Amino acid sequence: MLEGLIVDLVPQHAGFAARDQAWRNSEARFWTSGGDRMLFSRADSERIRAEYRDIPPGPQRSIFFGIQTKDRFPLGFMGLIRVSHTSRTGMLAARIGEPEYWGGGYGTDALLLLVDYAFDWLDLRRLHLDTMSTNVRVHRQMEKVGFTLEGRQRQAAYADGEWFDWLGYGLLRDEWPGRIAMVEKLGLRERAAQIYGDQG
Repeated sequence: MLEGLIVDLVPQHAGFAARDQAWRNSEARFWTSGGDRMLFSRADSERIRAEYRDIPPGPQRSIFFGIQTKDRFPLGFMGLIRVSHTSRTGMLAARIGEPEYWGGGYGTDALLLLVDYAFDWLDLRRLHLDTMSTNVRVHRQMEKVGFTLEGRQRQAAYADGEWFDWLGYGLLRDEWPGRIAMVEKLGLRERAAQIYGDQG
């Protein structure tokens, strides 16, 4: 478990499995999938979860955590995909499936934990993320934690009848000041105190 101030990153227990189908059919999936609007049955959800669980170790692997509040309420997941131990790179993947928790610091706290884990525990040297040009919330989050806009793929995503660009963000290990410095810069201790009071 990776302990944050607002959330913890944990192995995905039964509480995450129970909410997975709803998350896959929510607006959150639209933003993380590049505009796909598909319907997922419970069987689909279970099959996809099993596939990720059963991926054998290889040259490029995935590592996922569940995101939960301090009182153990599951919010979604966050992890690294396409982790290359040769190039020491990884791609971020995340979804907070509960819209009422968007914009409250939950995803930022989780992201700081994951970036620190990637650089300090896995010894990666570069992280990156791609997102649609309309995903303004993620653009702001990437920039405030130090990621650089590295490129734009024009009209690469088709969503809701329109073409949108894909934007690519990256962060090098040498550019990362560390989680503690970012917690102070972003005021996450104060945010945690607002949410949890003396419990946080």
